[in-house]
Amino acid sequence: MENELYNFIKVWILAIISLCYCYYISSKLPKGIFKLFSLTPIFIFFLYLPLTISSVHLVGITAFFLSWLANFKLLLFCFDQPPLSPPPSNLFHFISLASLPIKLKQKTPSQNKSKPPQISILFAIKVIILALLYHCYSYKQNLHKNVVLAMYGAHVYIELELTLALAAIPARAMFGLEIEPQFNEPYLTTSLQDFWGRRWNLMVTSILRPTVYYPMRRISTRLVGSRWTSLPAIITVFVVSGLMHELMYYYVTRVAPTWEMTWFFILHGVAVAVEVLVKKVVPVKLRLHPVVSGAWAIGFHVVTAVWLFLPLLMRNGVDEKAIGEYCKLMDLLKGFLGTCLRSMQSFLFLGLTFWAGSVLVGHVSGWPAEHVALSTSSLGV
Repeated sequence: MENELYNFIKVWILAIISLCYCYYISSKLPKGIFKLFSLTPIFIFFLYLPLTISSVHLVGITAFFLSWLANFKLLLFCFDQPPLSPPPSNLFHFISLASLPIKLKQKTPSQNKSKPPQISILFAIKVIILALLYHCYSYKQNLHKNVVLAMYGAHVYIELELTLALAAIPARAMFGLEIEPQFNEPYLTTSLQDFWGRRWNLMVTSILRPTVYYPMRRISTRLVGSRWTSLPAIITVFVVSGLMHELMYYYVTRVAPTWEMTWFFILHGVAVAVEVLVKKVVPVKLRLHPVVSGAWAIGFHVVTAVWLFLPLLMRNGVDEKAIGEYCKLMDLLKGFLGTCLRSMQSFLFLGLTFWAGSVLVGHVSGWPAEHVALSTSSLGV
């Protein structure tokens, strides 16, 4: 675990140095082919860096933040598109925007005074649920397979949301940046379109729109007309998302892809496109109630996840490896907290001893001379 932490720190130092090059060198070049050429080595380097880490959690974080989000943001940067263009005046703001899963909140006149972030009750509840899930894994051999799969599904959602939320804390704390929420309670979805577009992993949504969706809409407008232009764009977005998820899974397992992850997202892309098509041709009065369509969307997710997504975690031992890493982390934290507690106890004992000695010396030095003489005579001195 210590070696993995060392590799993780080294990777991120190299990533920060690379982003300094982007800020000081590439940003000075004109948009287009020249800037793209200057950033091509960075794209390749960010694809390579996760391969130097083997920890499930650490490689997952690094691959998602650098190989996916940072590379896509830098691709937009090549053509002077947000979020990195125009470049922030502060280098550390640029590094934060490029490497962290954050999107700056658009300020309105009523939001001039930023409020300090507060940990919501829901956030605390999710932390407790995640801890309980890890505890329940000790007994998973006694649980039905479907129960274990349900636990894994909840685990993936909660851990991903908590990881992204914690990753945004440095940008908030150090620079006071106002950050858009990364999740929006996906279990309250009213449709597949609502789930993927407005609730689930909004950082990916916000980066796929300008890099894939909008360009594909412009292309498809010439082919199918403006009325149906969103349909091929939606499917293309999900194809790209599936390929990127396949890459993320390869980083974690180092196993040749089976393309199940890609098909999971293609299937959802087709379903979302059909949903959009139905909304275009069916009057509002004849559409399903949001509660019914939301239940259908959740059911569709459960069925497809159990079929294509979650079995991958169990097939290649990713689940066992992740649980093992959590146990090692807890052992390290227990050892660290135990050392801190023992140090505090020693410090407290020394402090009390010093305080008692000081009080005793103070009392003795404050005694009158006749009391000292009486005390010494009683001792036979």
